[in-house]
Amino acid sequence: MVRLLSLVLAAVFLNPSYFGSLHWRLIGPFRGGRALAVTGVPGEPNHFYFGAVDGGVWESDDTGRTWRPIFDAQDIGSIGAIAVSPSNPRIIYVGSGEADMRSDIAYGDGMYKSTDGGRSWSHLGLADTKQIGAIVVDPRDPDIAYVAALGHPYGPNAERGVFKTIDGGRSWNKILYKDADTGATALAMEPGDPNVVYAALWQTRRPPWNVYPPSNGPGSGLYKSVDGGRTWTKLTQGLPANVGRIGLSISPAAPRRVYANVDSSAGLGGIYRSDDAGATWTHENSEQRIWQRGWYFSGITADPHDPDVVYVMDTSVYRSSNGGKSFDAILGDPTGDDFHTLWVDPTDSKRMILGSDQGVVVSVNDAKTWSSWYNQPTAQFYHVATDNAFPYSAYGAQQDSGADMQAVWSKYGTLSQQDFRPLDVGGENGYLAPDPKHPGLVYGSAGGAGGPGATKEVPATGWEQNVDPVIAYPSTLWRNTWTAPLSFSPADRKSLYMGHQNVFRSRNGGDSWQIVSPDLSRANEGTPANLDAATLADTNNVRRHGVVYAIAPSPIIANLVWAGTDDGYIWVSRNATESAPAVRWQNVTPPQLTSWSKVGIIEASHFDGSTAYAAVDRHRLDDYAPYIYRTADGGTTWTPIVNGIPNGSFVNAVREDTKQRGLLYACTERGVYVSFDDGANWQPLQLNLPVTSIRDIAIHGNDLVLATHGRSFWVMDDVASLRQMTAARAAGGDYLFVPAVAYRIHEGNQEGTPLPLDEPQVDNPPSGLYIDYYLPRDASTPVSIEILSSEGRVVRRWSSAEPAKSVDPKSVDFTTHWIEQHPVPETSAGAHRFVWDFHQTDSKGPLLPPGSYTVRLSVDGKTYDRAARVLRDPRIAATDTDLVAQYELAERLIALRSEIAVSRAKARTIGNSSRLSPARDQALRRDVIGEEPSDNPDDSMGAYSHDFTSFLFLENQLDYLENAVESADAAPTPDMRLGYAKLDLIYRQTLARFHAIAAIGR
Repeated sequence: MVRLLSLVLAAVFLNPSYFGSLHWRLIGPFRGGRALAVTGVPGEPNHFYFGAVDGGVWESDDTGRTWRPIFDAQDIGSIGAIAVSPSNPRIIYVGSGEADMRSDIAYGDGMYKSTDGGRSWSHLGLADTKQIGAIVVDPRDPDIAYVAALGHPYGPNAERGVFKTIDGGRSWNKILYKDADTGATALAMEPGDPNVVYAALWQTRRPPWNVYPPSNGPGSGLYKSVDGGRTWTKLTQGLPANVGRIGLSISPAAPRRVYANVDSSAGLGGIYRSDDAGATWTHENSEQRIWQRGWYFSGITADPHDPDVVYVMDTSVYRSSNGGKSFDAILGDPTGDDFHTLWVDPTDSKRMILGSDQGVVVSVNDAKTWSSWYNQPTAQFYHVATDNAFPYSAYGAQQDSGADMQAVWSKYGTLSQQDFRPLDVGGENGYLAPDPKHPGLVYGSAGGAGGPGATKEVPATGWEQNVDPVIAYPSTLWRNTWTAPLSFSPADRKSLYMGHQNVFRSRNGGDSWQIVSPDLSRANEGTPANLDAATLADTNNVRRHGVVYAIAPSPIIANLVWAGTDDGYIWVSRNATESAPAVRWQNVTPPQLTSWSKVGIIEASHFDGSTAYAAVDRHRLDDYAPYIYRTADGGTTWTPIVNGIPNGSFVNAVREDTKQRGLLYACTERGVYVSFDDGANWQPLQLNLPVTSIRDIAIHGNDLVLATHGRSFWVMDDVASLRQMTAARAAGGDYLFVPAVAYRIHEGNQEGTPLPLDEPQVDNPPSGLYIDYYLPRDASTPVSIEILSSEGRVVRRWSSAEPAKSVDPKSVDFTTHWIEQHPVPETSAGAHRFVWDFHQTDSKGPLLPPGSYTVRLSVDGKTYDRAARVLRDPRIAATDTDLVAQYELAERLIALRSEIAVSRAKARTIGNSSRLSPARDQALRRDVIGEEPSDNPDDSMGAYSHDFTSFLFLENQLDYLENAVESADAAPTPDMRLGYAKLDLIYRQTLARFHAIAAIGR
């Protein structure tokens, strides 16, 4: 396929310094995703590593209680294998690119190595191997290592097979190679003799259409070398003639015993054992539960101390104590947790780490109990949608685990397992669509077979109903895809669309559906040139494979719908109305789109019915280049728009900003990109986001929400500045961005004892008005920010020259984590974000009411003003008038307290002057100034006080009353107003008493 260059007219490329105030915020979930690479560190019982299939490498030094990412600085996130050098545990080898051949397989770029325990990494080459299944390191020499490389999952390539290094990865030799269609997936080294190596080859590939298992080809087989890989012998005696994927393991307790988990045909697959170093094999167990879906499960691990104990990983974990003849399930539930790999400590068989579709768990008591997999934010999502709630939630289907309704803000102050909400709708692979007209109702699709194609659910109650569109059309063979499109029309908000090979529409919540399109796939889909004979033979029992993969109703025209297929067609319909339900579809496919150019996402413009964008993915044709197309004439012509997105970052989604025309976002396999000129030019928007597959992005108000396929959901809070960046660049010099509308919401809190800090959790975004500004150079004078009321009165001010006094950590009885921070405006060049917390004067001052304000930035002798708007929390019953009354009473309370503080200081001065008689001095201190209670370290509650008149009493009561007044967004209660009046009266009486005492004392 020829890629056309974009015609760049007015190139807009911004200096990345403009992005300095923005960052991505992880919101969870912390439910783990698939992991195929695990290892511990012999001799260090608390130390473990794992590699997620698209989430990088993670480390734990507390036996899996907590995990931290240690690979995020690298340019790849998919991990297929990991090995710690037995002779030097500071040396770690990592093979990138998972090798499990799922349809969502993520690719890698070769080998990596760390010599300092994961603090830094070096790339070692083998970049075109794409998928690496295993690594073994010579136990005597950390520079000698073997790598099993599967190679390209969608096409032939030469850099596959078994590779060896003898110089620590500086160079590699291909030592076992069958052909360009066959790769290697498993390795085993004989304990005690590192020259004896076993390797499993696998010929496999996936077609571009939807099938569940990949192909098995004749190149697969088991091989052995006794001379460090110089020569190899194929092992066949006792093994099936036709094999697929093979897993291998050897126990150090019996080095000549080799276990193999063999994928083959029914009755022939299962557990094979050789007791003569691979010369002959016996079929020990053929139970289907042990080896089903052998292309996906091949994990087998022999106990290092008892050669008769062997573990097999499948939908459950199985253990045999009789050399593989029979197995008992020791971990797994009826839903199928799907386990892949187990590392058992060679020095302690009770200590192990297990990788599964649900994440990674650790056991230190012989698999009796395990650590949690709910502490790893490595979830793999396909798409993301948001609801209209406040605060809103993000929805998506997590591969292998099920759908998730994920809050972006928590009333508890941090997002944690307390906010995790699993859903049934959408399953592990579908779209989710919150109903725009009925809050609290969610629809979801599910691809594949064996379950309803569409369901709806009320998450609050768990009520759900199957509303599959095909229920009324039972006599048709409906073709499926793994991720079936499902979308509401944003324009009419009641039309729900779903796709198979046809488009379905419901206008009554899924109670009934109409087929509103013909079969939109290619009648002649052609034969992809990247497929081998074995894969071509896997037709899935149909002659026509294509399905509708993308449906995009226009946000502004109710009868305008775009559709794309996974075999490379784009369609548009224009005349579907209430009175004319028949839909006319027009094929508007760009001529550049050849067969099986998957149209992954179509984005209908929010500003113009003739404009749309299409993200096209051809990696299933072994083409990893990016493709995005734009039309401005309803599909008559299309322009490719990918300048700036590098090769290898194939595009999963393109989205248009909902407020700023020409601002686009691209989700690619290796990161997220932004364009400020309608796609003519792109630049990274990666910032602090780890490299992983970005599958989708939702624009919700002023936020961006990302669905990653390996690192859960992320949010970029408040992109108002992003929408103004071209204006900022054009203006030149210092720039104060117009703030987005802010909502006055209270900070969340744990409502009790906080979660321990080592529980998986992330902070809420700061509550307040976000103030973004840009400085082209370091400021030469202090930078100040002021908030002005609608009357022009300064109600809050900060200056870089006036930092708050820091708190001495030794002066508080809690850890530094809980010390309140008081930032000041930044003065360095670049973009900065400052947050006003809605308080007047300082962070302890009264909350200012909703209304209009002005933000003022002063720098280098110039001032810049921007209008700002604060709205009340839409969830509360109070009106703006109520909140103004609340503020006014709080102001009066603070003013009264300040007056009392002045009076108390005067009284202390007189009391310290020695002018009063002892009796009057005692009366002054007891009845006017007030006496602090004596300090009693054994009594944290304090004794009762009979002081109801002193200034100290009044100060304490006013503090308490102010807290009560501002405890909720509500008008002051009658009791609050009465309490203020009574305290004011007491003050006047005490003040008169003070004046009387002071006058007599003169």
